[in-house]
Amino acid sequence: MENLKISSSSSGERLNQYFSLLSSNALWKETLEELFLVSRDDFIFDNLVVYQTDSETGSLEVLFAKSTGRGKSAEADASWGESLANRVIHENRMINEEPSEKDQHDRIAHPYLLGLPINTEEKLPGVLIFIRFGGPAFSKEDCRYAQWTANLTTSIVRKKLLDEFMSKIENIQSMTKLQADFISTISHELRSPLGFIKGYTTTLLRTDTNWDRETQKDFLEIIERETNNLTDLIEDLLDSSRLQSGQMKFDFHLVRIDSLIRDEVNRVHLTNPEQKIELDFDPEIPAIEGDPRKLAQVFDNLLSNARKYAPDALLVIKLRKEKKYLTIDFADVGPGIPTIYQPRIFTRFFRVPEQSMKAHGTGLGLFICKQIIENHEGTINVSSSQSGTNFKIALPYAMVTKKITAEESV
Repeated sequence: MENLKISSSSSGERLNQYFSLLSSNALWKETLEELFLVSRDDFIFDNLVVYQTDSETGSLEVLFAKSTGRGKSAEADASWGESLANRVIHENRMINEEPSEKDQHDRIAHPYLLGLPINTEEKLPGVLIFIRFGGPAFSKEDCRYAQWTANLTTSIVRKKLLDEFMSKIENIQSMTKLQADFISTISHELRSPLGFIKGYTTTLLRTDTNWDRETQKDFLEIIERETNNLTDLIEDLLDSSRLQSGQMKFDFHLVRIDSLIRDEVNRVHLTNPEQKIELDFDPEIPAIEGDPRKLAQVFDNLLSNARKYAPDALLVIKLRKEKKYLTIDFADVGPGIPTIYQPRIFTRFFRVPEQSMKAHGTGLGLFICKQIIENHEGTINVSSSQSGTNFKIALPYAMVTKKITAEESV
């Protein structure tokens, strides 16, 4: 704010004070705050409010409000000129409104109002209201100062709207780039298994060669593996779409998280026995309400990511019972995720550029994980450095009073 501080001076310097506000790099609220502080040196008002049309609802909403004078102690009960604001919008002109009753004993209830249109674009009009309690009425000179202030307010509001519009454009461009990258990635991910399937199928069907049973078995195993990869890819795409549209169905019942994680780790060890995994669980873990298949999908994805991006690193899975949550940590000692990318790691289609060169992927896995965990009223976060990456999940649990039998839990 120091770059906005202005001292009282001659009229020429006063103009410089006003114009310096428009060239300031301060936030729009700070700029409006200083503008109205300067304006009050030129004419007196007690309260003021800036109304702006909401771009989505089309209704007038308070953009900025300030009590500066006699209405400050009765701020909650004071009139803020809502009805006058609607008249100014409808008639698109300055309106100077005096109270019908001039009761000096209840000045707050009978204010003098001056309303001026701002940001006069047809789609997003706004209103600036000046309020005096107990008078005097706004003079012609006051109206001229008020109009000058309204013009400057319009410039500030337009800059705010322009900044917001540019931010939306940047977000759209970022999403468009992500989607373009995704199309490129998904095309490659589809071609890769299809290429294997077609190539080995064509080889097996050749009539000029007799393959021995062992070779045929090897070829068929490759075809099966690539078919599974293709199926997983399609399932990720479908799950992503269902989760984003809210159409994913969940089947909730009592789940033993410790058993679920152990089952997933055992399955990983069957296919990738070289992956180093250590389990560190609290001795007593309560059951939670959850969908075991969806939660298993989350754990499988985190295990798969550790295998792909930190293949030689130890993965430690910790399961703790906190006061209201079960916390699950998947912590590896791999190369880590650069800090700049961590806020975007759960974004749909996003892949860390450095990691995308090491392993195939669609940028959907962690997005799906986050959606599944949030549908369980939980949270998932990531912290990472050069010494490793930790995904922390928190899932709420309710104390189960009856004994859970094998048939009731998964």
